[in-house]
Amino acid sequence: MSLNDYTSLKKLLTIFSIFFSFTFTANSQLPKTYRFNSIPLSSLPPTNSANDILVQQDTVWFGTEKGLSFTFNGGTTWTNFSGTATFDNNGISAIAIKNNNIWAAIGYTTKLGDEDVQTGGGLHYSTDHGVTWSFIPQPVDKGTVDTLIYGNNKILALDVTVPQQNITFDIALTKNTVWIASWAGMLRKSIDTGKTWQRVILPPDNLDQISPTDSLSFDLSPASGRLGLTENDNHKVFSVYASYDTIIWVGTAGGINKSTDGGISWHKFSHQNQAHSISGNFVVALKEQRWNNRRIMWAATVNANDPDETKGVSYSIDGGETWKTTLLGEWAHNIAFKDSLVYIATDNGLFRSSDFGESWIRSGSIYDTTNRQRFVSTECYGVGVKDDTVWYGGSEGSAYTIDSPTQSFGSSWHIFRTAEQVENNKKTYSFPNPFSPNNEPVRLHYSLGTTNSGFKNITIRIFDYAMQPVRTLIQNASRLSGKEYDEIWDGKNDNRSLVANGVYFYRVEMNDQAPIWGKILVLK
Repeated sequence: MSLNDYTSLKKLLTIFSIFFSFTFTANSQLPKTYRFNSIPLSSLPPTNSANDILVQQDTVWFGTEKGLSFTFNGGTTWTNFSGTATFDNNGISAIAIKNNNIWAAIGYTTKLGDEDVQTGGGLHYSTDHGVTWSFIPQPVDKGTVDTLIYGNNKILALDVTVPQQNITFDIALTKNTVWIASWAGMLRKSIDTGKTWQRVILPPDNLDQISPTDSLSFDLSPASGRLGLTENDNHKVFSVYASYDTIIWVGTAGGINKSTDGGISWHKFSHQNQAHSISGNFVVALKEQRWNNRRIMWAATVNANDPDETKGVSYSIDGGETWKTTLLGEWAHNIAFKDSLVYIATDNGLFRSSDFGESWIRSGSIYDTTNRQRFVSTECYGVGVKDDTVWYGGSEGSAYTIDSPTQSFGSSWHIFRTAEQVENNKKTYSFPNPFSPNNEPVRLHYSLGTTNSGFKNITIRIFDYAMQPVRTLIQNASRLSGKEYDEIWDGKNDNRSLVANGVYFYRVEMNDQAPIWGKILVLK
């Protein structure tokens, strides 16, 4: 996989590296370190897309497309850092927490010619559990080619001088070290809180292991070109995980790398170098399951170069010496555990296994019967578990379900979706607008006022530009007053055929009140 193939994985790269870990505790208290935070609380998260989420005690930290935020009460209220402290409104691509240390990486897209290119925007860190923050620019180098000393070897290394394609997708924290997986920026570590960074030498594509005592001749480079360096897929780094302070796992476009001496020597596991191997060499997520004295390393493994590779999930019970594969054909994004249970976030929804990957059940439709919200898309990017609460993150928002002996997994959901509040029953809007029914539905947003005074019957009809009826979306549907709602239109008429491009109008009728109107632009 060449560095230019980066753009062919745009979908994956915009999802980032997501490990959802949530908690929901009805009577949880805000940790003392947050009590003096002057940021006002919000009733909603800042956006419907979360790139990375971590839990510590009763606090859930969100890395979103509009900055860092957290909730400490299961989503009842949210604290959003956008535009405060050292944060702007750019997206968060990775979060890591260890004790009082919190690190968050910035990621966004910039234009490079006609292409949208992922760009690293630097890192924020706090050493007092989020009370105060510092910022450092995205780590870059100063020259073109450098020479790194590795034992008795001199390794030529690419100097990465720009933040483009140098985006931090994952972070791991050990006792004295910050590790960042920065794609074209490779694997780097800092032992002085980000003041300086060292590039970590990983095996090249043609070697399965390296040690400083070896006699070596290769380039540390994720790209080839006029500088005369040899490109290595195993130097394009996407994920990093620390089992202990000395056991580090790194996922690249060339496989999984493991170090047992704190990142000095490495052993590489790829689809090609083992009889029982990972499903694919592009490793987008790593997570270790610890249960009943067992340690199982799970990886979301996507096909890279070899036509024999396939996307799926790979796991090892013996420290990487052998691997089993499961969910073959599914594009997995993240992994979470509840004791012996395994949850996998994929393009086709959230999967659950109670027998260590031998069989799976899927989450099914994500529908909230209380607020009548529904996820139309099946894509699940993140999953996290705390006690009996299983959280789900997708392209349309976040949700949780309970998985317990008294409530089966996926039987009911609570959905969190961010939308601009209209607050009164005289306004409505649709989003996205314009919209393409080939790609996604449109949501018609309206309010039933701010006072809860029982139920109202709602009818929504859609008309074309000539005011001819196109679709009766809902008719005399019961909705509770004092709330705001979205109704979904898939761009089809009453005959279930897609409508033509053009302007459409919709009318929201509420009991005997005057109807309100909105406009939709269909653009396929």
